[in-house]
Amino acid sequence: MTAFVAVDLGATSGRVMLGRVTEGTIDLTELRRFRTGPRERPGGGLRWDVEEMYGEILAGLREAEGAEPVSIGIDSWAVDYGLLDADGRLDGDVRCYRDPRTDGMAARFRERVDDETLYRITGLQYLPFNTIYQLLAEPEERLSGKTMLLLPDLIGYRLTGEFGAEVTNASTTALLDATTRQWSTELADKVGLPAGLLPPLRQPGEPVGTAPGGVPVVAVASHDTASAVAAVPALGDRFGYVSCGTWSLAGLELPAPVLTDEARRANFTNEAGIDGTVRFLRNTMGLWLLTESLRVWRERGHDIRLDDVLKAAMREPAFRSIVDADHPVFLTPGDVPARIATLCRESGQPVPETPPAVVRTILESLALAHADSLRTAARLADRELDVVHLVGGGALNEPLCQLTADACGLPVLAGPVEASALGNVFVQARAAGVLADVPSSAPLARYEPRGEQAAWRTAAERAGLG
Repeated sequence: MTAFVAVDLGATSGRVMLGRVTEGTIDLTELRRFRTGPRERPGGGLRWDVEEMYGEILAGLREAEGAEPVSIGIDSWAVDYGLLDADGRLDGDVRCYRDPRTDGMAARFRERVDDETLYRITGLQYLPFNTIYQLLAEPEERLSGKTMLLLPDLIGYRLTGEFGAEVTNASTTALLDATTRQWSTELADKVGLPAGLLPPLRQPGEPVGTAPGGVPVVAVASHDTASAVAAVPALGDRFGYVSCGTWSLAGLELPAPVLTDEARRANFTNEAGIDGTVRFLRNTMGLWLLTESLRVWRERGHDIRLDDVLKAAMREPAFRSIVDADHPVFLTPGDVPARIATLCRESGQPVPETPPAVVRTILESLALAHADSLRTAARLADRELDVVHLVGGGALNEPLCQLTADACGLPVLAGPVEASALGNVFVQARAAGVLADVPSSAPLARYEPRGEQAAWRTAAERAGLG
């Protein structure tokens, strides 16, 4: 038995996991779980409490010491970064991608680079908080003499004193060339980024440095979705995936990017995966809609349990109210049920008045978004799909899994739940020479499609999809 530690940071919670590799299998044990959600900044906006996260990570690593781990790997969400000064100190806050400072930055960027050129180089989906827009929002003097580290690389630096940029996460910045997998000097020059801001690139499996206690830190697929896709237990290539957590990332694993103008107009992204693969996907709102709704209801004194409201939601009438789950109104924290009510009212649909009715709207709207992304990806990449793998925390949401199968008209295999941590450990174990292939995971829940596709097509039209 050989042990590895996976630090897996999600946008609402983080965890330190111990992965034990025995006879080609990985057994995961959660050592520590902690909150990671964005915090209000004293001067306004949102930030991440990186010091608190780092303290929690160190506590988790101490709990792993008895297992004598071979190495440590770190993955997290994408796009957010810290700036190191010449002395290696963090300069200011690590701002959250939901911070409104990027408002208007895409329009400002288009004055320098048109959409077609940006997509031709990066193959990246437009999201208003992409790293390139965050950097454009920075005062020029704040970037001077700094090194930008994305969050997993920043944590790796804190542990080892060594800095770099792991390529799967770097591919989400809109600064990496999708074809060469190198930083685009053309884009960096057009944005006016100072020399030295972008650190050297690393590949998954390469060494980073040594953490306190002498344990090596290894670069994994440090974008959590890249780790999750690396853990998908698929056979062949006729599969789609949905990595479902705070966000839903739905798409395909391909050998090369799809850089057509049609893919750009469909807002698909080409992000780097392990072994030179491409994650051709669309990033849409995920279970954030549900967790924000639960937060709002609980703050108002309603004692609502997730399992209970999911069961009640499935007793609500089908397709009563449908919204575009990726509508910009849902990006910032706030009253999601009220925002859903407004969209329904504006589109002439019944307003969901109760928590179960709101949750039914969320679940069906997410399922439709999953189906639309997968169908569009398959068409753009000219690939047939036989099955959908749904991984991440959403694999525990049985109604969402079933509705996704219904909307796609394809079987859904749900699991593994801790896919990011599993992929994290897999890359480390492969680098250590103790595991060659993605291990088989626990038995997957299978959901067969039900009902008529015509009803889902009608619902998709109401949501402005398909």
